[in-house]
Amino acid sequence: MAQSGAFTIFVASIFINNILLANFLGMCSFLSVSKEIKTALGLGSAVVFVMTLTAGLNYLVYRYLLVPTGLQYLQYIAFIVVIAATVQLVEMVIDRVSPPLYYALGIFLPLITVNCAIFGASLFLVIRQYTFVQSLAYGAGSGIGWCLAILAMAGLRQKMKRSRVHPALEGPGITVLIAGIMSLAFIGFSGMVPM
Repeated sequence: MAQSGAFTIFVASIFINNILLANFLGMCSFLSVSKEIKTALGLGSAVVFVMTLTAGLNYLVYRYLLVPTGLQYLQYIAFIVVIAATVQLVEMVIDRVSPPLYYALGIFLPLITVNCAIFGASLFLVIRQYTFVQSLAYGAGSGIGWCLAILAMAGLRQKMKRSRVHPALEGPGITVLIAGIMSLAFIGFSGMVPM
């Protein structure tokens, strides 16, 4: 059983064991959607919501449906179904509330379904044997950590538009280099709090 409290897990999943910059999960949408702060904030907010909700739902599905029936080997399929249903809900809400954001996110909104950060968080909470409250704290913290990372990258990329970058590093080159430097900062804290 996990020994850390829910608040410790929440803070550690944001800053110390960031799902994106320490575990390298969810990099594809991180690199693709981090060109503008507004779009990054929209996708980051959707990821926070989906990751928090699916962490709680997947905990319940695993503990109260799969384990009692001996169907733990179906956890991958069950988790993906829960994530897909949650993303569909978020997609419909964003389409109704903010059509410009819906069109700005484009294909990346439905791709949250296959965002490995959300799926990884669901698997981590089972492997680490979190309680329901710890699972919600981990899901929320991981989502916020992912959102902060994409916002930081979007801010840096917007600032680089006005900066001189060596022609060999323009575009993806400088983006991957900055992501690596950001990852080094987060990896430096790994292991400080046992998850």
